[in-house]
Order: sequence, then structure tokens, then C-alpha cells
Amino acid sequence: MSRSSRFHVTDRHTPRLTPLPADEWDDRSRRAIASLIPAERANPTGAGNILSTLVRHPDLTRAYLPFNTYLLNGSTLSPRVREVALLRSVHRRNCEYLWAHHLPIARRAGLSDVEIDGISDGQLADDADQSVLAAVDDLVDTGTISTPTWDRLGRHFTDDQRMDLVFTIGGYCLLAMAVNAFGIQDEEL
Repeated sequence: MSRSSRFHVTDRHTPRLTPLPADEWDDRSRRAIASLIPAERANPTGAGNILSTLVRHPDLTRAYLPFNTYLLNGSTLSPRVREVALLRSVHRRNCEYLWAHHLPIARRAGLSDVEIDGISDGQLADDADQSVLAAVDDLVDTGTISTPTWDRLGRHFTDDQRMDLVFTIGGYCLLAMAVNAFGIQDEEL
């Protein structure tokens, strides 16, 4: 399935917010992203379009990024499970930008191209993976996880992991909505 056919975008537009130009970056901008990237990448090229756009509001960025950093690097979920949840979440939120940027991360976490296609189709062979997809779909569709899905998750994950899963799904749905609402463009465009 081609990448563009995975997403139904209803409002293609030019960026509503553009990345902060290099000549406007200051110490406050660089401090705002310090929890996620090293100082040498604290510039528009090294930070990429998401972070370079978020630093337009450094106080919000400085508050948000430690949480996102935890989801990405400190959670009790394995990188593979995180990427299953994350990819399904950004797929359900029609965020092509995050989908494309997480494909290499998902592959490094051990997901095959067949499994990645299964994430977008909502069908994975492994029961633990399928329970993660069901949790994403439940949360996106109803704002909660059904009892059968919660119990199914409990066969594979601890309570801490299920809590991290809920916050991972919510965190990446939030980021996907921000990327879409701000009109953040892929760096290659």
C-alpha cells in the first residue's frame, strides 16, 4: 500500500505555523528542546520541523517535551510495542508526517514491512500486538479501553505497562493533532 493511500487528509493547506528561522533561535529556544535533543542539534536543521515549530512557544515546548521524551525513551514498554501503538495512533489521526518519521524507528525496533502494513490495516498476527491495536482503536473511538480489551492487554502487559500504553497512545494522538493543526510539513517538501 502506498504511503499516501494510508491517509485521508481532508484539509491540505500551507503551514499555519512555520519553523522558527535560524536567526530567531535564542538560548530560550535551545533550552526548550534540551530534554529531547543534544545542544549541537538545537537549530532548525538539527531539530527538524516539529521541534523548530514548537519552539515558537518555548514555555509550552519546555513543559511538553520531558513527557514526550519519557514516552519515547523511558517508558516500561518495549520500543517495538511503543512503535505499534504509536504508528496505529498517528495512522488513526491521519498524521502522515509522524508516520513517515517513525517508519525507520519502527524497523529498528524490529517491525517488518508486513507488520507495518498490518498496523495501518488494523490486523497483526501476534495477540499482544493485536491487543495494542485494539486499545488504540478503543481510545480513539470511545475515549476509553473496553473491559475485554483491558483484560486482553493484561495477559501480556503489567499494570505499569498498560498505564504507559494509555499515555503513549494519548501522547502521540496529541502530537499528531498538533502536527496536523499547525500544518507542519515534511522536511523534504
